[in-house]
Amino acid sequence: MSQPAFTTVFAIYPDLTHLDFTGPHQVLCRIPNSETIIASREGGDIRAEGGLVIGQTRKLSEIERCNLICVPGGMTATEVALDTEFVAELRRLALGARYITSVCTGSLILAAAGLLEGKRAACHWGWRSLLPEFGAIPDDARVVRDGNIFTGGGVTAGIDFAFTMLAEIAGEAYAKAITLGLEYAPAPPFDCGRPELADGETLARLIGTMDNSMPLRLAQAQEAAARLKSQAGTA
Repeated sequence: MSQPAFTTVFAIYPDLTHLDFTGPHQVLCRIPNSETIIASREGGDIRAEGGLVIGQTRKLSEIERCNLICVPGGMTATEVALDTEFVAELRRLALGARYITSVCTGSLILAAAGLLEGKRAACHWGWRSLLPEFGAIPDDARVVRDGNIFTGGGVTAGIDFAFTMLAEIAGEAYAKAITLGLEYAPAPPFDCGRPELADGETLARLIGTMDNSMPLRLAQAQEAAARLKSQAGTA
């Protein structure tokens, strides 16, 4: 009798950062004997950051189970953390999954679902400080594992995360072969992709743009954390 397919679900939402999704998807869809499902709250087409349309997603509520669930990040992540239906379906699937995962600010959504309390987690460096609102422990590593929870840092770290998962699920030899097949050999033209590598002017420029959105994102994270605590108190 053949083994059932290993099922990966990407839980996505409007205005997500599409590389948080497409980078890991490119790798994880190569898990042997696997099925990869793209799902959203309502199903149908999802418009990602930059106008890219991800079509024909399934409804999260229609998916019975999965082996791995992954939540990408995006500038709307803390808004999605307040989406009661999305968060509830995410939690339902995650609690039955073998692996609970995220990329970038997707970890804030996992946290809002009550999945990261007391757990180490990665996040985009600019929003990592929001994780303790949910009782999670920020970790500045590019890929973080805490038990069955794997989280990737900001955006491009999602590819490193995906290869880490591929090695975990299918073995290191297979993951190495796919690394070669995808010619994954990063050599960035500008060596300033992390705060500790960037010059002061570049860092200040980006922080200045993020500072404009931090008050709203902090308020949304605090509201989502308060809801989580309230639910825990009534459980």
